[in-house]
Amino acid sequence: MAGANKRVELELTRRDLLKVAGAAAGSAAVAYTVTSGPLSPFAELRRRQQSGTDTPHEEARPIHWGMAIDLEKCIGCNYCTWACSAVNDVFPDKTWNIVVPERTPSGAGFFFSRPCLHCQEAPCVEVCPVQATWVREDGLVMMDYDRCIGCRYCEVACPYDARKFNWEEHTAENEFIPTWGIAEVERRPRGVVEKCTFCVQRIDRGLELGLTPGVDREATPACVNICPVGARTFGNLNDPASPVSRVIEDHPNLRLREDLGTEPSVYYIPPKEGL
Repeated sequence: MAGANKRVELELTRRDLLKVAGAAAGSAAVAYTVTSGPLSPFAELRRRQQSGTDTPHEEARPIHWGMAIDLEKCIGCNYCTWACSAVNDVFPDKTWNIVVPERTPSGAGFFFSRPCLHCQEAPCVEVCPVQATWVREDGLVMMDYDRCIGCRYCEVACPYDARKFNWEEHTAENEFIPTWGIAEVERRPRGVVEKCTFCVQRIDRGLELGLTPGVDREATPACVNICPVGARTFGNLNDPASPVSRVIEDHPNLRLREDLGTEPSVYYIPPKEGL
């Protein structure tokens, strides 16, 4: 993977991300049962990683969509959150993207943002009893809302708190529309878990039109397009000439909680004070 020679360690990677993003819904006891111990999905992922049978070689597939987020650039404007919520018809209590203030070990302030990390060895996929979530050939972790039974195993298993349970049917107007965009996907029903898709509707439609995600705006996630400071970059991680690969190659970077063996598709460029 591009940029592997420039990986760095930051205190953020040793923290429980749920302390940054907010604790996942559900009791601590259930979370511990699902995510810890020999029967947890993480135990299996670590076993695969140690045995060398975790993620297929990247060269085996031409496309692996991914994102880079530059924490040094992020100004905490929340435009990414609001554009995502408009385009994907997400309500304020279910935001797929979060932006929260944080501090480096030296005390310098920065803003941490997080979409779904689209893990290649996704614990949410491991625990789903009805195969309502899966990893596509291009690396996107998808949801089938018709199959979802609302058990919320995936929500608890996700170490990044990237999934949200839809407790009620939303019939009101979305406050983010039309200021931050127009809904491009159908609103999810009550009783399912939903999450960021990297705006898959744009990716798939763009490819049909011969566009390049990460280069052509019409085929690129809304959060990337809206960022006023260019803190987010998107593209094909397996194409060394793609915008995201160039950013990863040119900057020290990290992925969150790699010790879990989840193989996230989102790379972070840490704030300079964190190096």
